[in-house]
Amino acid sequence: MELEGIDHVALSVRDVEQTAKWYEEVLGFERRYQGMWNGVPVFIGRGETAIALFPAKPSVDPPSSSSSAEVKILHLAFRARRKNFLGAQEELKRRGIRFEFQDHEISHSIYFCDPDGHRLEITTYDV
Repeated sequence: MELEGIDHVALSVRDVEQTAKWYEEVLGFERRYQGMWNGVPVFIGRGETAIALFPAKPSVDPPSSSSSAEVKILHLAFRARRKNFLGAQEELKRRGIRFEFQDHEISHSIYFCDPDGHRLEITTYDV
């Protein structure tokens, strides 16, 4: 088996339009495949990276007592050159979006959340 990479990540969100607009405005994503599948999912992308946004379904099951052990996406990471990594920090500050910086020795990363609380990372290996 020979794979080329991740095609897309599917996220469930409370408000598809609001989230798509946030990714477009904050991260520079663009809409893709408009008019397909009766609008579900909404595909947004930038370069080789795409995200499929699905409306969240209300949970019918009571929350489990082991919610911290549930399987989930920990974060979605985007790679950037150093100049763009620094520019991303300035853009997030300008928009009032809080982020956390981490030095991973081989890379530097910032972490922040989208409107639905999905944890996002921008990382650079140009340290």
